Amino acid sequence: MIDDQLRDADPYRRETIGRLDGADQTLLEEIMSVDRAPASWRRRLIAPVAAAAALIGVLAVSAVVRHQSADRPEAKPAPTATGDWSAMVLKAAEQNPRLLIQEPGWKITTVYGFTEQTGTTGFSKDGRDLEMTWYPASDYQSRYADRLEVSPPKPGEVDGWPGNVFTYSDEDFALLLRPRDGVYAELRTGGHWTRNDFDKVLTHVARVDVATWLAAMPPEIVTPGRADAAATKALDGVPLPPKFDKAALNAVGTNDPYQFGAAVAARVGCGWIEEWIRADKAGDKAARQKAADALLGSHQWKVLQQMNAAGDYPEVFWEMADKTAAGDPPAGYRQALGCP
Repeated sequence: MIDDQLRDADPYRRETIGRLDGADQTLLEEIMSVDRAPASWRRRLIAPVAAAAALIGVLAVSAVVRHQSADRPEAKPAPTATGDWSAMVLKAAEQNPRLLIQEPGWKITTVYGFTEQTGTTGFSKDGRDLEMTWYPASDYQSRYADRLEVSPPKPGEVDGWPGNVFTYSDEDFALLLRPRDGVYAELRTGGHWTRNDFDKVLTHVARVDVATWLAAMPPEIVTPGRADAAATKALDGVPLPPKFDKAALNAVGTNDPYQFGAAVAARVGCGWIEEWIRADKAGDKAARQKAADALLGSHQWKVLQQMNAAGDYPEVFWEMADKTAAGDPPAGYRQALGCP
């Protein structure tokens, strides 16, 4: 199934391939670094090492902010760590570019994987998407060199922050912003765009302060402060493998519900597959059968059933689970599921 999906998506076409976004995309970034996977494929493989899938539902929070200088954003009282915004989240927000679209109608539809220097926010309006992903400045030169293979660079900027626009096709563009304050950012289109559309929207992108950026996060977004309650809900009816650490989910960053669900499922599924492999090697038939039963039962897990309409991660999960339960754990299950 995975091979069929890869062939269907044709992720190696030079005109459409490139980056995979997110804090934990290192493996897939290396595999597909020559060009860029189509947005549709990136959204079908959501997991901590897979790219983002479509968010369940539409998050109806407009990212409308007042235009501010990129060099000197308007000063506001800095938010403090609370149950919702942990010290880790605040530090990440302080060190990322904090770019929002101030044009009415744009909504934040995806948030995932951000750490201190890496993460993605995605915006949607009228069938068009714009993803903003930031990375550590140390990665800039290699990414810039990759983009030079896409097209000649053209000058571009957002809110006084200069960069270069690269053209993948007549309706597919990326703005690669130069390193600043230890990070750089890439803004990438999805859907049907013209270069004129892209240029107009860029004039409405503003760099904002921490309080404004965090306030734009929809309430459905799972922050570390909300992770425990979200994990409890996601794990309802899910048998847990040996040594499962629920508290570790507090460290997966800030994610939309689909991304968080994938993080939960990955840790449970990987744990059971590893337990099956351990028990099989040890000749522990009872433990192996228990792991197989847990994996087969994943077809009834609410967390995966709820995700299934929005993306393909559950289908990939079930394929890995079924093959393991049948006695043939796939060699690439860790990459496929996004095992931590």
